[in-house]
Amino acid sequence: MAKSKSQGRQLGKQRRIQEGEEIELLQKWLEFGKPASGSNPLSLPPLPRDSPVGKLGDDTFSRYCGVELFKQMPLSKKTKDGLRDSNFTHMTDVQRASLPHSLCGRDILGAAQTGSGKTLAFIIPVLEKLYKEKWGSEFGVGCIIISPTRELASQIFGVLKLVGRHHGFSAGLLIGGRKDVDEEKEHVNDLNILICTPGRLLQHMDETPNFECSQLQMLVLDEADRILDIGFKKDVNAIVSQLPKKRQTLLFSATQTKSVQDLARLSLRDPEYLSVHAEAITATPSGLQQTATVVPLHQKLDLLWSFIKSHLNSKILVFLTSRKQVKFVFEAFKKLRPGIPLKCIHGKMNQERRLGTYSKFSEKRVVLFSTDVSSRGLDFDKSVDWVVQMDCPSDVASYIHRVGRTARYTAGGKAILFVEPSEIKMLEKLKEQKIPIIAKTINKEKLQSVSPLLASILVKYPDMQQLARRAFITYLKAVCKEKDKEVFDVMKLGIDDFSASIGLPLTPKIRFLNQKIAGESSSKLSRTVEIDNSAAENLLETTKTESSESDEDESDNDLLGKEISSELKPAITEIDSVVPATRVLKKKKLKINIHRPVGTRVLFDEEGNTLPPLASIADTNGTNDSSAIDVDKVQERYQKMREMLKQEDKVDKIHARELRKEKRLKQKMKLKRERTEEDVSESDEEATASLPNKKSKLYFDSDNDSDNEMDTEDKKKVDINTNKMSLAEQEDLALKLLGSMNS
Repeated sequence: MAKSKSQGRQLGKQRRIQEGEEIELLQKWLEFGKPASGSNPLSLPPLPRDSPVGKLGDDTFSRYCGVELFKQMPLSKKTKDGLRDSNFTHMTDVQRASLPHSLCGRDILGAAQTGSGKTLAFIIPVLEKLYKEKWGSEFGVGCIIISPTRELASQIFGVLKLVGRHHGFSAGLLIGGRKDVDEEKEHVNDLNILICTPGRLLQHMDETPNFECSQLQMLVLDEADRILDIGFKKDVNAIVSQLPKKRQTLLFSATQTKSVQDLARLSLRDPEYLSVHAEAITATPSGLQQTATVVPLHQKLDLLWSFIKSHLNSKILVFLTSRKQVKFVFEAFKKLRPGIPLKCIHGKMNQERRLGTYSKFSEKRVVLFSTDVSSRGLDFDKSVDWVVQMDCPSDVASYIHRVGRTARYTAGGKAILFVEPSEIKMLEKLKEQKIPIIAKTINKEKLQSVSPLLASILVKYPDMQQLARRAFITYLKAVCKEKDKEVFDVMKLGIDDFSASIGLPLTPKIRFLNQKIAGESSSKLSRTVEIDNSAAENLLETTKTESSESDEDESDNDLLGKEISSELKPAITEIDSVVPATRVLKKKKLKINIHRPVGTRVLFDEEGNTLPPLASIADTNGTNDSSAIDVDKVQERYQKMREMLKQEDKVDKIHARELRKEKRLKQKMKLKRERTEEDVSESDEEATASLPNKKSKLYFDSDNDSDNEMDTEDKKKVDINTNKMSLAEQEDLALKLLGSMNS
């Protein structure tokens, strides 16, 4: 036993010596080939794959700037083994450009296209930094990686576990929506690497006892432009104020910020700005086919439904503006059954459902409705075929992040953007940012109207009306809050048509809009729905039946028509008249004319001549003159009708009286049965025999008692008619009855 312990200590000592020698060698290698500040390693030619790596002589080492393989980099053996076991051999452009600088300890501002491998570009420096510092669990938190979304944080955590499998560092995933906060508080101080969202990290900083990051070595912000915007500003400021200023900071995003104010907040020290694809022909991946189509707001759902129906064998990611839109479209389309599985994801879903939906989206055929929560950094297991932006993105950066969910790495993909006629300015801005987007018309023959179906769904499912109202209001509110007023103007939107297109019978009140918009909208609130519900139900059933036949060739169902070279306005008018609205607008309020003629009943004689209304009861004396009417006959007729109604009223009253009498009788019979049962249970036969004979009681004959209920041997029935007795006689009779009862 003692021998095994000594052998273990010997092996541990030997391992530490080897790690120390390796760290010393790596430091010399890094210092020997250290790139100049401001240089781009991509400008150097790559080394041959069979060239010697590492130490070449006494004080010389191989070049690592501009190399293409991970094995040619000055990385520890544990990191290289993790990369090899995870099938990472070749570096991407962002990794080739940033790793030489970050491994030397410099701050990085990295900007690269989506799907270009930014996660490994900061995971590797994190592992190497802690390894060279010989970091252990007793040192606490050494690195913090902040992500804007839970799904992206989970994805980063998975990559860290793969690449860092041979290292002994402890890592934790701290994200919102999880119930094990107390368990996290117990172990968070023992973790070396924290991967978290801003809110959860700040919660631990405020609530967890003894939680501190005074020894922090590195801070990483993934999707930095999103973390530094106004939505996370307060949390980020609170977090950075509790971190040491002497640290290495890495910022990575597809659209990187250069704001001096943002950089000053993070205390960056001479950061290296590396825009990998700044000189690229396009700002988006070359394998991405991008299309835009101009469609009025009230026909976007029709186009989305038609698009899904014509691409039933594809994996589609649909972006909408608000989570309430996501919920409404998801629930409505799910009831319509398009013939393909549907999923939805938004920020208010609980963590388990969000992660479950994220993992299930790797299926072959599925449509995922999402807010921008899925637009940042997520790398789905299988490539996304189509990214559909039903609502216009806030800016060019949001567009780039959205379409970046497809065409990842070397894969291809397609994206389509629905643009409202008032938002055409966005297409110009996209082209200015080197985004090759092609505008196309819509094939009207392939467009299917879904608005009548939505109206019938709202009638059939009342809960859907509230969802539709919320989706309508939140979309308009989001448009009002957009900063770019050149693109977004709620005054130019067809609010009433939009309300009708989602099936609402009336346009909801929009209180947050100014008085001018409210005044213009109020004149249109009296519109009515002219939909035959039975026809809509039949159409709905027909759609469900057709959805089962989903084996059509997608090429035959292509919605996109001709390409628009430069002018977009002709396409707008062409699309605008495709499908009629589900409601007809009334141009002015309905006014009732009290002086208009009132309709009368017209009678005809045997020859077809018109007769006055009362001609049937008039005395014409065998002539055609029916103007003279016998008033006495009319009065006689009315009198007969009154008598008939009186007789019917009497019959009704008698019937009602009999019903009340029957009800009282049943109640009394029930009470008698209950009393009889109580008497039987409390009495005894011997006690009954010993009692003296009582005088027989007198009972009045009533409708409530029957001869079958009275025992003739013990009871004496007396028939007394009080209607023929005087008052004095009735009083005497009452006294006698009372005396007989007391005796």
